Amino acid sequence: MSVGMNADTESRFSADVYGRRLERAAALTRAAHLDALLITPGPDLRYLIGSRAQSFERLTCLVIPASGETASVVIPKLELAGLAGSAAGELGLQVLDWTDGVDPYRVVKSVVNAGARVAVAESMPALHLLPIADSLTALPVSATPVLRQLRMTKDAAEIDALRRAGAAIDRVHARMGEWLRAGRTEAEVAADIAAAIVEEGHTAAEFVIVGSGPNGADPHHEVSQRVVEAGDVVVIDIGGPVEPGYFSDSTRTYVLGEPDPEIAQRVAVLAAAQAAAVAAVRPGVTAEAVDAAARNLLTEAGFGDVFIHRTGHGIGLSVHEEPYIVAGNELVLEPGMAFSVEPGIYFGGEWGARIEDIVIVTDDGGEAVNHRPHGLTVL
Repeated sequence: MSVGMNADTESRFSADVYGRRLERAAALTRAAHLDALLITPGPDLRYLIGSRAQSFERLTCLVIPASGETASVVIPKLELAGLAGSAAGELGLQVLDWTDGVDPYRVVKSVVNAGARVAVAESMPALHLLPIADSLTALPVSATPVLRQLRMTKDAAEIDALRRAGAAIDRVHARMGEWLRAGRTEAEVAADIAAAIVEEGHTAAEFVIVGSGPNGADPHHEVSQRVVEAGDVVVIDIGGPVEPGYFSDSTRTYVLGEPDPEIAQRVAVLAAAQAAAVAAVRPGVTAEAVDAAARNLLTEAGFGDVFIHRTGHGIGLSVHEEPYIVAGNELVLEPGMAFSVEPGIYFGGEWGARIEDIVIVTDDGGEAVNHRPHGLTVL
């Protein structure tokens, strides 16, 4: 049983984890001079109470008062069963269920004063945002500044989940020789990888990129019917969630047969750049400094113009979330932040390479949760 997991189910953490998050959410809401947070289904709701509720035309909304009073869940009566797996009951949240014919926005208004200054998640559908705004005197504002502070720094339970996710995806990369070989299509290889992602402990394969030969020069290529050929350089970028919903994301670059010496040398430079960025991770440095550690090395080697994306993105209940490891981001790193470090080089029409680990900021440095070899792997 992992740190903070519920004894009855692995689908969420124990209720005390969510209790602490709700308390911090209320405190941050007060600090932002807001009166309440309104959160509809999605990663933010899952983060706050462990709910996997989905967003439909009927409103489900968590209302967190800045005052520290008990939070409320406004939810359609016919969807109450979906709340059972969350921590709402153990937390003693006020459940305000409603039936068709009742105005749910009035229910929200019953626990939020009309003149209250509320913040809403940016992912809230306009279907719900507009009626909520109509029911209040003050227009809602974005809850992103509050939610960013909540979710960007991972607690011990989340870090444990990210480590398990990293180990699970490493096991898939360790098996790549079972599927990646000449004569198979990218789609065939991807299907086997997707099955292995589940076999090795994920609940699903969220994404599988198999970029062989010239397709590897497209960072967001997924799969195609291209037949993998001897000598191909192949980018494999894969990931998925482990319970309770935290993602893996790891990229390695393979070659089928002995590589061209120039290709091997270029990938060695990329591996050194990725290692330099990982080594730069520690509390007190900025996100852009980590990006620069990889980018400067690649630029000095003459590859700056073929490194065409940021160095990394945050990860947790979403594959991409803050912090973003990119030039211009002056955010100072703190212990518990987690993000990818994934520089790449892309030679259009020829080949590409990318190397990616998930790294967690520790008290005195950075901890990579992926440990497969980083250089060009020969199959």
